[in-house]
Amino acid sequence: MHADLLFHGGPTIGDPAATTLAVSGGRILAVGRDEVRDLAGPRTEVIDLRGRPLLPGFQDAHIHAVMGGVELGQCDLTGTTDLDEYLRRIAGYAAAHPDAEWIVGGGWAMEVFPGGVPDRAVLDRVVPDRPVYLINRDHHAAWVNSRALELAGITADTPDPESGRIDRAADGTPVGALQEGAMDLVKVPHTTADERLAGLLRAQELLHSYGITAWQDAMVCATNGYDDISDAYLRAARENLLTATVAGALWWDRDRGAEQIPDLVDKRRAHTVGRLRCSTVKLMLDGIAENFTAAMTQPYRDACGHVTSNRGLSFIDPLELPAYVTELDLLGFQTHFHALGDRAVRDALTAIEAARRANGHRDTRPHLAHLQVVHPDDVPRFARLGATANMQPYWAVHEPQMDELTIPFLDPALAGWQYPFGDLHRAGARLAGGSDWPVSTPEPLQGIHVAVNRVHHGDHAAGFLPAQALDAGTAIAAYTAGSAYVNHLDDTGWLRPGYRADLVVLDRDILAAPPAEIGDASVALTFVDGKRVHTAPDA
Repeated sequence: MHADLLFHGGPTIGDPAATTLAVSGGRILAVGRDEVRDLAGPRTEVIDLRGRPLLPGFQDAHIHAVMGGVELGQCDLTGTTDLDEYLRRIAGYAAAHPDAEWIVGGGWAMEVFPGGVPDRAVLDRVVPDRPVYLINRDHHAAWVNSRALELAGITADTPDPESGRIDRAADGTPVGALQEGAMDLVKVPHTTADERLAGLLRAQELLHSYGITAWQDAMVCATNGYDDISDAYLRAARENLLTATVAGALWWDRDRGAEQIPDLVDKRRAHTVGRLRCSTVKLMLDGIAENFTAAMTQPYRDACGHVTSNRGLSFIDPLELPAYVTELDLLGFQTHFHALGDRAVRDALTAIEAARRANGHRDTRPHLAHLQVVHPDDVPRFARLGATANMQPYWAVHEPQMDELTIPFLDPALAGWQYPFGDLHRAGARLAGGSDWPVSTPEPLQGIHVAVNRVHHGDHAAGFLPAQALDAGTAIAAYTAGSAYVNHLDDTGWLRPGYRADLVVLDRDILAAPPAEIGDASVALTFVDGKRVHTAPDA
């Protein structure tokens, strides 16, 4: 048998002794040294790696690809923390879209505003006549102008919803920031089906350029005020537009209980097509630390350092959660938890433990995403329960959002238990890598850089809790084999004969480079099933 594709002349990450890899029929045919070159035939495409490393395709275990792709076409505030630049972009977008009834977009950083809370009056100066709705980069708050508040009927007399907060002035007047469930009070027009499909295809092209060959979308068939983006995936899968392999996480409706489970079974059946499989349920247990909605075991502090009565929110009743997870597990669903505070992490692990006790250890591969604060008592439970730690390492750094809006408001013990990837790894937990894009960059190489250095590439700040750093090999494995495990793609994540030829060529060997230079690397080539889906301009 002759190979369709043959790589030679570079290290293969995962097997340092190998320098050559052959592909046939979309699968890895052989991995070895010069003897593998004998598989080349007259029609074989031969790629000389020229010392560049070959590794399995990256996979993202927690991403919002359609949302990110849609936002790329909206008013984009990412990549800066300059308020004047925000206003220039907003005004420019409004001028370029004179027929848009709403100005929609996002990506603003909380650190730009006093206390992390933006003001509607600033928006009113640049767009006074049309409603403006801009989600922050965490997607847990919205910045709105006066026109948007007026259309929503939000006044000083409007009560806070149970699952959120309207930020107010001293007299109760809404200031223009809506936290968590309060975002739903503004009825922003939904995107169209064509806009969602265009967003998915835009995202797919971008993600392939970063070496991503598969991902888990953490919010498919959403409710609770979020757009249902499942139609984009279904259409792309049916029309063979989907080149990535996608695991879709069906959204758990926080306003319903176990009665929704039969609906989830139906959605799983209807949304498993081609490269799309939706056998996961996403349960959002809490919020985020910066707006004091992440569920913690110890109460938050106020701006003066005094202990408050607030321990965050539980969006799903912790007493009901074990029964939900047990039934989902029995039906073969994977459970995917948003668990950011240590109380939410504990609630998720307790629910998984209940399912294991009732159903035995089934191959449902539950995983917990975000894990900003993990109580040390709960670290060993991950390995014992077979729960994967789905980390978003790009957040584990000193930056204003951490140093000014998080650490001062956390119990000191909790502040020291943040993003404990090193402890989890040493305790035997399986690690998977994700980005939560568009919350932060989807580039795996930048996530790997932070996992190893605990500082953003190019930033000379001190490493954040450096004892929790990972070595480069472990971080790479999280974004390849670890995420492949979470995504139930058991014939990916490794360079082994018979595995799918989902492959990435980097422009340099990040295992041989100094750790501080990992972020300098880039993706030269990306292949899915042996077919090239990305070529860098200088590749």
